Amino acid sequence: MEKYDIVVVGAGAGGVFLTYELCRRGCAAKVLVLEKGTPLEKRVCPIKEGKTEKCIECSPCRIMHGYGGAGTLSDGKYNITTRFGGDLHKYVGEEKAMELMEYVDEVLTGFGGAEAKLYSTGSSDLKTMALRHNLHLLDAKVRHLGTDRNRKILEKLYEYSREKIETRFYTSVEEIEKTQDGFVVTTDRGEKIICRDLVLASGRSGSRWMSAICDRLGIETMSNRVDIGVRVELPAEIFRHITDEVYESKLVYKTEQYNDVVRTFCMNPYGEVVTENTNGIITVNGHSYADEELHTENTNFALLVTNQFTEPFNDSNEYGESIARLSNLLGGGVLLQRFGDLVKGRRSSERRMEKCYTRPTLKATPGDLSLVIPKRQLDDIIEMIYALDKIAPGTANEDTLLYGVEVKFYNSRVKVDRNMETDVKGIYAMGDGSGVTHSLSQASACGVLVARVLTEKYGTE
Repeated sequence: MEKYDIVVVGAGAGGVFLTYELCRRGCAAKVLVLEKGTPLEKRVCPIKEGKTEKCIECSPCRIMHGYGGAGTLSDGKYNITTRFGGDLHKYVGEEKAMELMEYVDEVLTGFGGAEAKLYSTGSSDLKTMALRHNLHLLDAKVRHLGTDRNRKILEKLYEYSREKIETRFYTSVEEIEKTQDGFVVTTDRGEKIICRDLVLASGRSGSRWMSAICDRLGIETMSNRVDIGVRVELPAEIFRHITDEVYESKLVYKTEQYNDVVRTFCMNPYGEVVTENTNGIITVNGHSYADEELHTENTNFALLVTNQFTEPFNDSNEYGESIARLSNLLGGGVLLQRFGDLVKGRRSSERRMEKCYTRPTLKATPGDLSLVIPKRQLDDIIEMIYALDKIAPGTANEDTLLYGVEVKFYNSRVKVDRNMETDVKGIYAMGDGSGVTHSLSQASACGVLVARVLTEKYGTE
């Protein structure tokens, strides 16, 4: 059997910054990273290559898995804040959490992100305008790298650490066994790897795997939430006065009808709508690019309704997956509906879409979202669109497009201490895979934190 000091499961944002920081600090440990997905250069979606118009369910999904994790082919948006994107500050304190995220930003700018503008909502008049209409703009600094620049930075980060740290792609972990001296990791290739410390960084797409591993090892977890909604696409001009100033506007609204919380998420000015494959379920997301030649005429963002459950039900992810499966069943993938058709109670058809002035950036099946999304969540989304229309007139236009469904799965929260170590000593759970974070910035910060803890343990060369 092979022997390593540290085995890292997952090369997402947390894993990338963990390996970077271990190398930068000269950690003396022998480290192996196991990644289910592909190397960076092979992370190209067949839809983007023009080989297909709809998701063909690659296994593993090249958008969700591979070096850099789900964040690689995202729009590369790093939100430096503790107001959203996770709860790292509850473990390490506000000051430390912000310090770690600021450090991540310094690394990114040093590896090619310096040209990317740093936006801020701190002094924005938008906050006052939003409050007048019961909308709340959350404070954050935002560094938008763009999908294209983000990828180039990740290439440099990989080159920085590849000679010191071994990474094996196309490798899944099937079993973890605790021993007297550490752990034995068994892969889908039949490999058995011995290590002293184990870092679980499976990312948000590894929710099922993480839950199963924690159950088998007796690691305590707590049920988390699931966010369900749609991806909105409209002409970029409608939100231009907002996106030009703050780029990412995290707007939160409490509905009058149900007192539910709805929020905007992942705003992509001049971007495109894309598909994701999570555990065989097709959902939607959005990307945007730094290169203006790749800009579209539209802006897209998610509208998400938060769902948290009480006893006896405790499987929030299964609830979200069941709604996404229904969308896949009716639409053969992603459903698309004009807002005007939705409020009039009729399905969007190919004929109606031909007359639509907003040109969709994703090939999707025209249909009726009211047959998929529960009434309560759909009522929340409609009310939110009318609220947004007050600060961005045109949002509630008949030709505003809604893609469904968008689901944000949150892993069961793993019980960890301030160093991200679980009750099983030697096992660390970090990033989105731990349920502690839900963003690139906080997941990356987690990686830095754990790297510093492990360097202190193993010393430097």
